Amino acid sequence: MGFEELKKRQSAVWGAGPYERLPEHYRPLLDHVARVAAVRAGERVLDVGTGTGALAVRLARAGAEVTGVDLAPALVETARRLAGAEGLPVRYEVGDAEALPYGDAAFDVVVSSVGSIFAPDHGAVARELARVCRPGGRLVLGHWSAERGVVDMFGVMAPFMPAPPPGAESPFRWGDRAYVEELLGEAFALRFEEGDAPQVSGSGEEVWELFSTVYGPTRVLAESLGPERREELRRAFVVFFEGFRGAGGVRQPRPYLVVAGSRRAGVVA
Repeated sequence: MGFEELKKRQSAVWGAGPYERLPEHYRPLLDHVARVAAVRAGERVLDVGTGTGALAVRLARAGAEVTGVDLAPALVETARRLAGAEGLPVRYEVGDAEALPYGDAAFDVVVSSVGSIFAPDHGAVARELARVCRPGGRLVLGHWSAERGVVDMFGVMAPFMPAPPPGAESPFRWGDRAYVEELLGEAFALRFEEGDAPQVSGSGEEVWELFSTVYGPTRVLAESLGPERREELRRAFVVFFEGFRGAGGVRQPRPYLVVAGSRRAGVVA
C-alpha cells in the first residue's frame, strides 16, 4: 500500500463514525490552540485537518475569516452542517494537507489540531504549512505527545492493524520538539507550550464504547476483525484504560505539545 492508497483509505476511515462527539474529550487542547492563535476579526485563517470543525468554529466566533480543509468528505459535510447551525460563515473544503489547494502566502494564520499529523509525508505537510502562511504570519499546531498518552492507545491497537506503507512516519513524531524544529524551524521562529487533555470516563468499557463507535480508526479496525480478534482488541483496550483507574473512575493523562511559530520573511517553503 503506497501513500496515495493510504490517504484514500484514511479519507474513508476518518469519516466512518460520528466524530463530532469526540472533540469534547480533548477540549483543553482545542482551547489551548485557540488561545495561542489569538485570532482577530478579519484575519484569514486556515485550519488544516479540520475534522468536524471544532477548532475552526472557535476561531470563527472571534470574527476571523476561517477556511477549514480536510481529507475526509464525510467530516467536511458534518463541519458544514455544524457551522451552519451556529450561523458561522466558515468555508470548508475537501483537500490534502500534503498539497493544499491554496496560493502562496494566502493566510495570516495557519492552525491544525491533531489533524495534519496523520498525513504520511511529514516533509510535504511542513512545506505546505509554510507555503500558505504569509511572511510575518502565525502558525499554531496542537500535537499529541510522542512519549505517552494517545500514542500508547495506538500501541494497544497496533497488533491488530495492517502495517503502514514503507516510509510513512508515525503521526506522534510531531509531538517531539526536536523533530518539529527540524521540519519547521527554517521557515518559522518557533516556541512551544505543553498541556494535558486527559481521557476521563467511568470505566475502560465506556472508553471502548466511545472509541469503537465514534473514532474512525478504532471503529473501522474493530469492524474489520473477526469475532474472536475483535473481542481480543476490546479486552486489550479495556484493560489498558482500567490501568488508569482512580477513586473517581478512569483518568488517562494525554499530554500534548502546542507549537507556535512566526513565519520568517524571505524564506521560501
